[in-house]
Amino acid sequence: MIGKLKGLVDAVGESYVVVDVNGVGYEVQASARTLRTLKVGEAVTLAIETHVREDSIRLYGFTSEIERAWFRTLQTIQGVGAKVALAVLGTLAPQDLANAIALQNWAAVEQSPGVGKKLAQRVVAELKDKAPALSVAGLNVPAASYGQGRAGPVANDTAAEAISALTNLGYQPALASQAVAAALAELGEAADTPKLIRRGLKELAR
Repeated sequence: MIGKLKGLVDAVGESYVVVDVNGVGYEVQASARTLRTLKVGEAVTLAIETHVREDSIRLYGFTSEIERAWFRTLQTIQGVGAKVALAVLGTLAPQDLANAIALQNWAAVEQSPGVGKKLAQRVVAELKDKAPALSVAGLNVPAASYGQGRAGPVANDTAAEAISALTNLGYQPALASQAVAAALAELGEAADTPKLIRRGLKELAR
């Protein structure tokens, strides 16, 4: 099974990219958002999800492990296959998807091609408890719609530690994630874990 490809972009199609790895071209299906970042001739590294069928082998490529994890998780929802999962990830970045799920904003998910209202509602409802764990695993805390807007990707462990601490205090993971996201938006990514916990507790007390 192929788990990663590192090479040069040989061609970019409407729904795929050809990655040249030492003279061998691998056709990889990718989301529209990922394809927009690729240029012919440039180096690329993609996390790969391999689907083996009786009559075909398909490769799906992602710019990060957390995106691949979301791809897998989305397909646990009835009615979501690889094509729809890619469409969702092509519309929403992982942190935006986590945010939509945490806030039960099914309308954001519905913007994805091929996703109707009922399916979007099913996605946010069934993944509500999984979103925080996935976000922490990718060190990417879902943003919450507080005050100034959204917190961005988290590049350190402090947010994960703060979410874990709040969860241990008895708060639901989704609420803890939202509170820490709000704390990050206000204090900045340089804030240490104790500060994030204190600010998060204030958010949860509202």
